[in-house]
Amino acid sequence: MNPSLDDTTPTTPRIETLIAHYSESHLNAVNEAIHCVCVPLIMFSLVGLIYAAHPAAAALFLLASLVYYARLSWRAFALMLVWSVALLALISALETHLLVVCSTVFVLAWIGQFIGHKIEGKKPSFFEDIQYLWVGPLFVAQVLLQRAGWHW
Repeated sequence: MNPSLDDTTPTTPRIETLIAHYSESHLNAVNEAIHCVCVPLIMFSLVGLIYAAHPAAAALFLLASLVYYARLSWRAFALMLVWSVALLALISALETHLLVVCSTVFVLAWIGQFIGHKIEGKKPSFFEDIQYLWVGPLFVAQVLLQRAGWHW
């Protein structure tokens, strides 16, 4: 059974279980570094592509994502809220070239992700469970925050 779908014990919050499971396919330092660059770029480009279709659709996508993060932890919610606001500000500033920039970034960042997983020798976690597309940004945040001495 997928560990991400198991009930967690009272001593192990669900967010930690999800990130730990996600981390199992991101142990190689090169793959981890690629993810720390490509996951934020994919998020930026995905939201940008949705925004290019309609700004309200991008806002709704981010709001739905924030509901997911709020259900995991208030820290995940707060972190992703700040990131979402920053994304929308950057995306709205790029509005005139948004479709070309986001399409290019989206394709290149996914190529980077798959190269990282080829190096790792493990398939991406979202092939197992789609929710890992939302866990990826939390994994990256945890990696970067742990380097600064902070964790969930």
